[in-house]
Amino acid sequence: MTASGPGTDNSARTRIIACGAIAREVLAIRDQHGLDHLDLKCLPAIWHVWPEKIGPAMREAIEEARAEGFGRIFIGYAECGTHGELDKICEEENIGRIAGPHCYAFFTRVDKFVAEAEHEFTAFYLTDLITRQFEAFVIEPLKLDQHPELIKMVFGNYEKIVYLAQTDDEDLTRKARWAADYLGLAFERRFTGYGDLENALLASHR
Repeated sequence: MTASGPGTDNSARTRIIACGAIAREVLAIRDQHGLDHLDLKCLPAIWHVWPEKIGPAMREAIEEARAEGFGRIFIGYAECGTHGELDKICEEENIGRIAGPHCYAFFTRVDKFVAEAEHEFTAFYLTDLITRQFEAFVIEPLKLDQHPELIKMVFGNYEKIVYLAQTDDEDLTRKARWAADYLGLAFERRFTGYGDLENALLASHR
C-alpha cells in the first residue's frame, strides 16, 4: 500500500480498491512489474461471508479515491456474491473490475474455471489466503471446532479440496492438506499463479 493524502498529486496514479483476500497478490504483482503508479486500498476479506456489505463500502471508497484526486480507479473484486451490485457500481461510475464470478475463477483463469466447474461441482476450493486463514474463514464461522458433527452436515456432499496455489509454499501446501484431512476430503493441489489478476492489473492503467 502507498500513502496518499492532502496535497499529494495522484492524477497519474491508479487506486485499486480490492478485497483484502487478494492484498498480498496485488502487492506482489505490483512489485514484480514495477507498477509504482498503483495504490492499494482494501476492504475486509471476511466480508466474503457478508457480501451485502461490499457495495456500500465500495461506493464510499470510490468517493474517497476521487476526493484524493486519483486519475484512475479499478475495482479489485470479481462479482463475489454481490448479486450484481458491483456491476451496477461499475456502470454508474465508469470503472472497471476483474472479470469473473469470484477469486477462484480469476486465479484459475475464468474460461478454464468455467469449463472445469461443469464437472467439478463437488470440489471445495482454497486459495493461499483461505488456506492461511482456514481457521478464521471456515472453522470458526461454522463453529466446526465446537460442533464437529457439523462437518459431515456441511461438507458431506463435497468429495475433495482443490488448493489453487498462487505461490510455491510448502508450508501452505501442508496446511491445505491438513484442511482436507480435517474435513475428511480428498486433496488436490493446482498451481495457478496469479491468473487473470495479473493481466487485469497490468491493463488497469491503460
